[in-house]
Amino acid sequence: MPATILLIDDEEKLRSLFSRIIRSEGFDVVEAGDCKTGLKKLEQHAVDVVLCDVKLPDGNGVELTARIKAQQPNCEIILLTAYGNIPDGVQAIKNGAFDYIIKGDDNEKIIPLLYRAIEKVQLKKQLCDLEKRVGEKYSFDTILGKSKAILHAIELARKVACNEATVLLTGETGTGKEVFAQAIHQNSNRARKSFVALNCSSFSREILESELFGHKQGAFTGAVKEKKGLLEQADAGTLFLDEIGEMPLELQARLLRVLETNEFIKVGGTEPIRVNLRLIAATNKDLKTESEENRFRSDLYFRLNVFQIQLPPLRERKKDIEAFAAFFAAKFSVKTNIKSFTMSKDFIQKLEQYPWPGNVRELKNTIERCVILAEGEHLTETLLPYEIQHQASPGNGSISAFSMAGCEKLHIQKVLNYTKGNKAEAARLLEIGIATLYRKMEEYKLN
Repeated sequence: MPATILLIDDEEKLRSLFSRIIRSEGFDVVEAGDCKTGLKKLEQHAVDVVLCDVKLPDGNGVELTARIKAQQPNCEIILLTAYGNIPDGVQAIKNGAFDYIIKGDDNEKIIPLLYRAIEKVQLKKQLCDLEKRVGEKYSFDTILGKSKAILHAIELARKVACNEATVLLTGETGTGKEVFAQAIHQNSNRARKSFVALNCSSFSREILESELFGHKQGAFTGAVKEKKGLLEQADAGTLFLDEIGEMPLELQARLLRVLETNEFIKVGGTEPIRVNLRLIAATNKDLKTESEENRFRSDLYFRLNVFQIQLPPLRERKKDIEAFAAFFAAKFSVKTNIKSFTMSKDFIQKLEQYPWPGNVRELKNTIERCVILAEGEHLTETLLPYEIQHQASPGNGSISAFSMAGCEKLHIQKVLNYTKGNKAEAARLLEIGIATLYRKMEEYKLN
């Protein structure tokens, strides 16, 4: 779709000439002879660039620039004047003009300028589209689940999103804490700024300190150049610290100072650096207990625990499991020649009965495995891992997959699978008598 140029000039012959030149480049042209008509044309057309005379019958192009920018901030404005002067040019740029040129002398500059202005407009449109798609991806509406527990967590997150308060996300591993952190950021006033994430359990103390605070050149062996830390990268945006319970005590003291003063010093540095960021922290530990047992600073815990959101484990969201399974099956179907998968009733029932110690992350991996193994478009219970297929069913007297007996049953079955049903060899590997093996197979109803 060609770019649209709005040409505002009260000299009809000159306007007609410029219009023909611009149309010859393949652009659409809309014409106006004064400020009032120009503003009306802006409302009627999706204009990319305004080419405007400075002297108009009912106003001034420099002043009009500010009004156009207020109405359509992504639109670029090139001002034309018969008598250029520096104060007007300076004010035009301050008001948001792309450029300010003199008629006649600079006519050959108009077309190249238009192309540059259109390129800038297209980049801004692409950025807006990207921001929109990112916002949609991390909106609260995309968080799956209709269970009471998750809806309560979403409601709390919505309320705190536009607030500047520090947020502490708690819950088991794999419950979606980073998804919530991203949604809070994207729905906050900082959405257009950086979201920077760091897992505190992934690094040694020294590397974590450098990642977080940055370092000066020569601060330690290997510091060949100055590095900007994540605190600095998150300035004006949001810093997400996952697994903050794993942060060493010495670094906790430094982080606390950042939260209290909005300042920090790089490793090997001497000058304080000011930052304005929002902190969202996450942990699968009970930080209150950790602080009481001196494994986490109590002052930092109270500073972090301004607004806590507890994310429920998947076993408390049984009603959401089918929706998650369908979502992941559709996602992974892109890698196959099958456009969509259906799930059998028994398949869904087994998923809902399983306790999911790894939560949503474990379910995601399980569905990916099933999609890989599936030979058709139907997902059945036979595709599920052994421990899910042979778990306890409510009220059927079966053994829990997480009890000692359940672990023994699972281990015996794995050894039998390894020996391809050779019971003598299985008994030898298990270091039990063959009679004991038969008795346990009968007890656990193993084939």
